[in-house]
Amino acid sequence: MAFKLKRSSKEPMSEINVTPFVDVMLVLLIIFMVTAPLLTVGVQVDLPESSADSLPEEVEPLTLTINSKGEIYIQESKVEYEKIIAKVLAVSKNRTDTRIYVRGDKTINYGRVLEIMGLLSGSGFTKVALISEPYKER
Repeated sequence: MAFKLKRSSKEPMSEINVTPFVDVMLVLLIIFMVTAPLLTVGVQVDLPESSADSLPEEVEPLTLTINSKGEIYIQESKVEYEKIIAKVLAVSKNRTDTRIYVRGDKTINYGRVLEIMGLLSGSGFTKVALISEPYKER
């Protein structure tokens, strides 16, 4: 007895072609791998190194950055020196207990970083801290 292996054209196909699905997923994977490094904080700063442990954070802190040219940024938007406190208060919704991290480029004058930290502390902000890069063995 011979079996008929050819199916008729009226029967639905029972196999799923997964090749297009795999192709789309690989393209998405490549896109996410390329864009993931770009999602870090936008202002490029060369931070000093430190051997201190990192602090655990449940909420994203407010970041104030001073680049090598002395320009000041709150998160990723540039701010004039005279308007720092007004902008920080607006972003933090007038909460002076907001954690503020100051990122100062290692080539900038240390006095400039302390001046800005003093300005923040003098305005009532109690949680002002510096950020550094983890120490790397050479």
